[in-house]
Amino acid sequence: MENLRVTLIQSALHWESPSANLAMFEEKIWKIGQGTDVIVLPEMFTTGFSMNAGPLAEVMGLQTFKWMSQMARQTGALILGSFIVKEEGKHFNRLLWMEPGGDHKLYDKRHLFRMARENEVYAAGDSRLVGTWKGWRICPLVCYDLRFPVWSRNAWDKERKQVTYDALIYVANWPTARIGAWDTLLRARAIENLSYVVGVNRIGPDGLGVPYNGHSAVIDPKGVVDWEGGDQEQTATVILDAAHLAEFRDRFPAYLDGDTFRLT
Repeated sequence: MENLRVTLIQSALHWESPSANLAMFEEKIWKIGQGTDVIVLPEMFTTGFSMNAGPLAEVMGLQTFKWMSQMARQTGALILGSFIVKEEGKHFNRLLWMEPGGDHKLYDKRHLFRMARENEVYAAGDSRLVGTWKGWRICPLVCYDLRFPVWSRNAWDKERKQVTYDALIYVANWPTARIGAWDTLLRARAIENLSYVVGVNRIGPDGLGVPYNGHSAVIDPKGVVDWEGGDQEQTATVILDAAHLAEFRDRFPAYLDGDTFRLT
């Protein structure tokens, strides 16, 4: 496992305008200006955090899917971000894992934010995604999932003699009013799981007047903030240090004493 270059794009979003957002993010991606391994976009990056799922939902394989495939192919990077999907009569807040060769994986947001009625509009996912990229095992999750440590839990696989993942990546629309919880929980997830944690949040007001102030961050497995994005538009590439992660896990293998359980 070598170092992993992760690019975080912290941006305002055009409210309920997929075409405008795709054009904006395409420009931001081309301005990265250096090689990167992973590009992370916010939650619902094509629309903002909208409950207007009916007219905004896409079926898989069309506009956003094709755009992410093209961006991954042209940059040579894994691209992660969530958008509104309609499938079998249901709507999902779906994270798409898109690789340069076209291989892709899906994660439907498990914990739906009832305070905004997300649970009334969208269907919850029932399985977690852990994928491998550049030798790193990566678990991508979505926004409100951050508040639920059991769902984020790293575990020791005795047969394979390895933990489930090496990096947690959260894509979010996390509002200014609760940004203190975001800051704290990102660090907590890194510390308790002995993992790098990457959180990408948006900035600016949405179409309902809800303000967002970023604070995207990269946290190392000790809970140290390696990079923090403040409250302005930012595109930053941060290196996740494989040797640092392995050394700390060897020296402090707390995961070996974790409680054994499984989700049902």
